[in-house]
Amino acid sequence: MRKTILLLFIPVLIQAQVGIGTVNPQADLHIAGTTSTIRIESLNSTNQPILNTGSKLAPAFVTAEGDITVSPSGYSTGIVAGSIAPLNFLLSFDNFIPDGPFSNGVVVNSDALVTLITKPIYTVPFTSPQSALIEVKYGITIVISSTDLDTPPYGTTFTDLSARSFRVYFCIDLNNNGLDATELSKRYGVKGQAYASASQGSLGYPYMNSQGYANIPAGNHSLKFFGEVEDAPSKYTSVGFGGAQDFLKLRIYN
Repeated sequence: MRKTILLLFIPVLIQAQVGIGTVNPQADLHIAGTTSTIRIESLNSTNQPILNTGSKLAPAFVTAEGDITVSPSGYSTGIVAGSIAPLNFLLSFDNFIPDGPFSNGVVVNSDALVTLITKPIYTVPFTSPQSALIEVKYGITIVISSTDLDTPPYGTTFTDLSARSFRVYFCIDLNNNGLDATELSKRYGVKGQAYASASQGSLGYPYMNSQGYANIPAGNHSLKFFGEVEDAPSKYTSVGFGGAQDFLKLRIYN
């Protein structure tokens, strides 16, 4: 007796997550392990020697289709290996200096006994994963008063005729072990303004912004911002640094 067996092939779409190093993948492709890596040999120094020299990390780009490549648009017109630095934001936030209870920020007072005073106004810690060039951009608002901004009435206009100047800069505390003499002598992103007062002068909110660059080693570091106030002998000047909208951006070029 001849038996005929009819096999029906029905296409079945199977959608599953793939795990490498794990039996419980949490994404379409899940590579587990604290030392896991991905290697794409088409992008190595042998297959892409022009843009991947093998001597330094090559920048990777993602196309509109989602493809990973080391060949950015326009690279054939002059971009060579190492000329485009990978760019990462380590810090980026607004209003990084506290406004204070009276929206005067951190107050630095130059009383009638001194003509120049410098005071730390804020410290921002950060970590760099490797030796790198960093770029720091900041913007700080200023309040200037003829009376102490930390004491009621928390701001008084000037009635004399005199000039005041105020400056902001930052130093880099490498390894977060305190500023030594060399670190303290290197002032980055120095920005200053002058204020010539007259009768019924405005308290205002002058705005200052600047930037600075430095080479740093890998490790835990911090940016230390300073406020400086200078005026004439026997004059009193109170300056609040960071009383309104401020910003800080720290980028690393590695």
